[in-house]
Amino acid sequence: IPQVEDTVNLVKRIEKTGIAAIAVHGRKKEERPQHPVHCDVIKAISEAVSVPVIANGGSHDFIKEYSDIETFRKATAASSVMIARAAMWNPSIFRKEGLFSLKEVMQAYIKYAVRYDNHYTNTKYCLCQMLREQLETAQGKKLHAAQSTQEICEAFEMADFYEETAGIFEARKTSLETETQDEDDQMQDPDVIKMAVRFDKREYPPQITPKMYLLEWCRKEKHPQPVYETVQRPLDRLFCSVVTVAEQKYRSTLWDKSKKLAEQAAAIVCLRSLGVPEGKLCEGESHLINKRKREDQERLNNRNHGEDLAEPSHKKANFIEETSDVNVPEM
Repeated sequence: IPQVEDTVNLVKRIEKTGIAAIAVHGRKKEERPQHPVHCDVIKAISEAVSVPVIANGGSHDFIKEYSDIETFRKATAASSVMIARAAMWNPSIFRKEGLFSLKEVMQAYIKYAVRYDNHYTNTKYCLCQMLREQLETAQGKKLHAAQSTQEICEAFEMADFYEETAGIFEARKTSLETETQDEDDQMQDPDVIKMAVRFDKREYPPQITPKMYLLEWCRKEKHPQPVYETVQRPLDRLFCSVVTVAEQKYRSTLWDKSKKLAEQAAAIVCLRSLGVPEGKLCEGESHLINKRKREDQERLNNRNHGEDLAEPSHKKANFIEETSDVNVPEM
């Protein structure tokens, strides 16, 4: 606040709410990082309240190395200091023995970014913050033009490290895929009919799904409603579902990103195995679509006569489909 006294009074009011500590960024709301930090205001606050005060805003004017943190703390009479920009420019600011060179820090950061598959845009942003005034150098321009983690590594002469790490990742991926295949093999059941299919809602009319068709077929044939058993693979968190219809099991060999998609895929396998339409747009209009249209027309007529309406037909259709999940065990 423009007046120090008003600022101190505000902090005292905040203190009375029962806070455990307060952090103070030593600038007014209209000021920016390039403006000098107001150590005198932070100090006035520190001396006026009993709760710990955390001083912030000293990166540009005070904090160049570890020993400067204490200098800033004393200048503000604060209990502690929080650091943002100085830590972003060189994280070794917290090293009591002294700063590492920027080259060492950036190379160490790039190694972390590559090993943990950090998105290249985030890596690039952090490195640009470290380079600051060096962005106009040849290296800075290469970094600015980089469009991948590999190109970032090349800009810092770390192409060999990237290739080596990528090779390790590829070997690890192959190993994990082998483990995944082993898990799939364990799921092999000679009594389960399998196909490599996925559900793509773009191939079906709105609110019409293979699960609805399968449920309708089971009712027509007087079979119990389909039972879905869905499992999630811990390695990649993908789902696979097995549907049981008339004591026969069906599933897709492809794993899906959600339980619902996996169940729709299982329903497709069952319908195709039985030679039953699954409701795709290319199959033309079906009895389910015509039934939906009749229900919608009836509701429209009722609305015109001022009668109370039940739920819209598309909601009813969704409810009918979801009832098939009531007894579904998710493992």
